[in-house]
Amino acid sequence: MIDFKGAHYPQSVILFAVYFYTRYGVSYRDLEQIMAERGVSVDHATLNRWVVKYSPAAAREAQKRKANTAESRRMEETYLKVHGEWMHLYRAVERDGQTLDFMLSEKRDTKAAKKLFANALYNNSIPKRITIDKSRSNATGIKEVNKIFKRLTIPVKIDTVRSKYLNNMIEQDHRFIKRRTRPMLGFKSFTSAVATIAGIETANLIRKGQLGSSASEFRQFVEFAE
Repeated sequence: MIDFKGAHYPQSVILFAVYFYTRYGVSYRDLEQIMAERGVSVDHATLNRWVVKYSPAAAREAQKRKANTAESRRMEETYLKVHGEWMHLYRAVERDGQTLDFMLSEKRDTKAAKKLFANALYNNSIPKRITIDKSRSNATGIKEVNKIFKRLTIPVKIDTVRSKYLNNMIEQDHRFIKRRTRPMLGFKSFTSAVATIAGIETANLIRKGQLGSSASEFRQFVEFAE
């Protein structure tokens, strides 16, 4: 549950602002004007603080509540600019395009790939296979995870499939994230980037209907605070 202790605005106002910003292509100054038109006076700096503070909590709730996913996975990276530098956004989806996990990393290496796989395994079931591109670090990351299974005597081995064609799905899925981040013109800090992307990915997960709810998208987001 999202904790609003110490907040000086009603949680309904905060939730509306955070969801609207992470779901739609608006700037903080645009959102400031939208909130003013709804009778709420709040500056863009405060809106930024809300997104950074509350988005990670919403993402954690979404991971807890999302429906089970298929055993075949896709994993690939895309790129985002943070403080003028390109960072690596690792993303994992299952065969039907449902979001599994994501992670922003300053480096593209085995350590980063291994961490994403570990997070995805913690938040989801163990897959039978993972489709990746030609990245050597991603392949090594899966091998490292399999070694851990072996050491723990877990009778599971994740197969690695290399297929650019099969990974077209996740490349298409990247587009929603890119459309949302493009108007932001980059992030000022790694911390704010991680938090904001968590909110965007959560809005995307809701948009895909992964919570199994018939409620409106915004109502599903509000339920994270209930």
